Amino acid sequence: MEFDQLLPKIINDNTLHARWLNTLSLMENTGARKISACEDPETVTYIILKHAAEEHRHAFYLKKQIEKTGAACPTYSSDYLLAPASSRHYLNQLDVDVCRYLKNELGLKGKELRFAAYLLVTYAIEVRADELYPVYQEALDKALSKINVKSIILEEEGHLEEMINQLKTFSPDWQLHADKAVEMESRLFHQWISQLATALN
Repeated sequence: MEFDQLLPKIINDNTLHARWLNTLSLMENTGARKISACEDPETVTYIILKHAAEEHRHAFYLKKQIEKTGAACPTYSSDYLLAPASSRHYLNQLDVDVCRYLKNELGLKGKELRFAAYLLVTYAIEVRADELYPVYQEALDKALSKINVKSIILEEEGHLEEMINQLKTFSPDWQLHADKAVEMESRLFHQWISQLATALN
């Protein structure tokens, strides 16, 4: 089942919608923590700090939106998520896949590996976010929902531009490496959507 076909079912059920928002919040929070984990204590840049802060804000904002559903999701425990195993696995697996690629193709390790993985994983996730959130917002508008993700859409667009600028500095072959990361992410995304569809049946 396609992502846009799952959304009406989620949005029309307050409990499912709350768990969906909580799942997105978990994933934004995981991303924020991954960005913070790859920071170098001395050379961390303004852009990386800004990006981590905004991802944390997205996680908080999505949590706050849950109140509008009338349902409660106090924690990220599996009972309050959709497709919990796949949702937790997604970003971590992408990180592992990208790190393996960078070690094999570019021979990177240590700080260089962490930074390159941050660039590629984040780029792939921002490409996805630029597709996912507008489709979700369109479904929210159709359902006349009180929930909206417009502020996240605006910030994610800015993030993608920032990632491209950093990747251009990282490597003249940045597009080749970025396309590989997107390919890896796409496979994981479709697995996740498949698990969501199963959870909704």
